[in-house]
Amino acid sequence: MSKKKQAELSEEKDWKRIDDAVVGSERFIEKYQKQLLIGIGAVVVVVCGFLGYNHFIVKPKAEEAQMAIYKGQQYFGAGQDSLAVFGDGNGYVGFESIMDEYSSTKPGKLAKLYAGICYANMGQYEKALDYLKGYSGSDEIVSHLVNGAIGDCLDNLGKKDEAVSYYIKAAKGVNNESQSPILYKKAGLIYRDLGQYDKVIEIFTTVKNQYMKNTQAFMEADKYIEEATILKNKK
Repeated sequence: MSKKKQAELSEEKDWKRIDDAVVGSERFIEKYQKQLLIGIGAVVVVVCGFLGYNHFIVKPKAEEAQMAIYKGQQYFGAGQDSLAVFGDGNGYVGFESIMDEYSSTKPGKLAKLYAGICYANMGQYEKALDYLKGYSGSDEIVSHLVNGAIGDCLDNLGKKDEAVSYYIKAAKGVNNESQSPILYKKAGLIYRDLGQYDKVIEIFTTVKNQYMKNTQAFMEADKYIEEATILKNKK
């Protein structure tokens, strides 16, 4: 048999296999058409349901929450913490109500953070800790700064060691020239009060080495390192 004839026969067999596969697929579809349609329909329902839920429920809820929190942000900025938390009796319901009613939205979570800071400003540090530790926003910088606020509450409650750990965690987390030196300084001053001068030197050496562009922080670091070295040698 010639090579040409063999090639033709091979090609015919290939086409037959393809035809058989197509016929088999058609029979499979015919046999399970109902189940396949149900399955496809279920997927469509789920997808449409998800899109509809986000469009008609989640998005309007978030917009509503944003409108609700706006007045509270103004009170917060003006230092009127009690009005910001509890409302003004004139349409604005307060961070407490907003965080409960809109807990699944970003503004609702933000209201919880605001409430925590307001309680800290009012000297209710235990209450503030409950709210701050319960904050679960997605913004990493804000989350790190929350650790700093938690450190402030713990410091005011006399829980110095815990406060230091939160300050250092926050400083490392934000890792920028403006906020990190402030947070490290708070930790360093606690170590200074506790007489742990090696820790003071360690903290302010970190500030000096990592945030030298912040001239004020750099100069303060030198001052505290020198002071701690003198006090350490007097022991």
